[in-house]
Amino acid sequence: MSKKWTVHILNAGQLYGQQMIRLNPATVKALKLPDTLSLHFGSQKHTVQIHSTPKQTGIGIPASLASQLGLKQGMTVCGKYKARTNSLHIGPLIAVMMSRTYAAEGQPFASNTAFCEELSEAIRMRGGVVYFITPSNIEKRSHSIQAKFYQNGWKSGTFPLPDAVYNRLTSRRYEGMRAVKQFIHETKQRGFHVFNEKYLDKTEVFSTLYKDALVHKYMPESHLFKNFTMLKHMLSRHRTVYLKPISGSLGKGIIRITKASANKYVCHTSSVNRASRTEYVRLTKCFAAIAGKLKSRKYQIQQGISLITVGGRPVDFRALVQKNNTGKWRVISIVARIAGSDHVVSNLARGGTLSKVTYALSHSNLPSSLIARVSSGLKQAAVDISASLEKHLEEHFAEFGVDLGVDTSGKVWLIEVNSKPSKNEGTQLSENRIRPSVRKMVQYIHFISGY
Repeated sequence: MSKKWTVHILNAGQLYGQQMIRLNPATVKALKLPDTLSLHFGSQKHTVQIHSTPKQTGIGIPASLASQLGLKQGMTVCGKYKARTNSLHIGPLIAVMMSRTYAAEGQPFASNTAFCEELSEAIRMRGGVVYFITPSNIEKRSHSIQAKFYQNGWKSGTFPLPDAVYNRLTSRRYEGMRAVKQFIHETKQRGFHVFNEKYLDKTEVFSTLYKDALVHKYMPESHLFKNFTMLKHMLSRHRTVYLKPISGSLGKGIIRITKASANKYVCHTSSVNRASRTEYVRLTKCFAAIAGKLKSRKYQIQQGISLITVGGRPVDFRALVQKNNTGKWRVISIVARIAGSDHVVSNLARGGTLSKVTYALSHSNLPSSLIARVSSGLKQAAVDISASLEKHLEEHFAEFGVDLGVDTSGKVWLIEVNSKPSKNEGTQLSENRIRPSVRKMVQYIHFISGY
């Protein structure tokens, strides 16, 4: 049994003692609280006395104790009493790891600031405290940590170490820092949770999923690219192949090669500002033109899919899949992404546009008799793939962005999986202040934290 309370900071004139908290008698009775217990908030714990006060609303905490805990007037927390350990736990306390802060007034996390504010509001409404930290904060931490938090504007504060950590780092370099890895390790050692704890590169995703027969039907042929012989072999098996940086995002650096005829290979590349198309009479010449790129980073080579099209433009589907309030994978949303003209991929950053799934399917070259089956098949594929990754990976994940394609026969294919799905791409197509995906994330945080 847990209760949701608003925090009220007590001044010296309202106190009987500095290590005392005030609660309404009905709350004390409902939770069966003793006179003295251990108060826990994140990594902090203090022995406190319970003072029952009829007029008290929420939870009254002395200013000195609130300062040590990082609690502010008007914050909300949930409370649960554990009789076995005689401890009252308030929280949950959540830390979100962000890559860096920015100097822009009111926009400490640039384009991700709106999401951070949305998450803060959703947690406040349900009960709990969230703060946002960067690798710089983590490096300087001790038993507490400096952080940003949102409460009627952005502020800085000091907080205990958290009950749960949500990894939103968007750089593999930051994830690899010793301080960050140690912070994650210590959080898990304390028995708390870290989710979406690392990036998954394309090779890891496909090699992991190939272990599971349940998802083989969704899998295109895909390998870590090695050499020209592999390219030649793949093009002997598939008319089109894609070369994708294994750690790339937003469609950056993707190369598409199509065998148009016995003596013609068409190579498409895409950048932020433009797309290019070049024809070659021999595959060796095509390979020579792109060899410099292929040596500069690791690539995955993948079977090309004859995707359905809308207005002649390929369309794929982004499913956001999350753990729900009982820890089960559920599809929160699926949107169609229609590629921009002449672009290799459908990402919004490359000129793609969003549409609803029903619109895209009904306006595509997919036979109308297949629309209902494909629509449900997309959801099933997204859940199956997410569950398979969880089954075979050691790390803890709570959400995936699963990119899927559909060919003209109605078969659903996996394109790729993103373990750090974008929060400012607008993929929910919702005008609500708090999106369903954010609400679901908060519900899952309460679930794993036991509130």
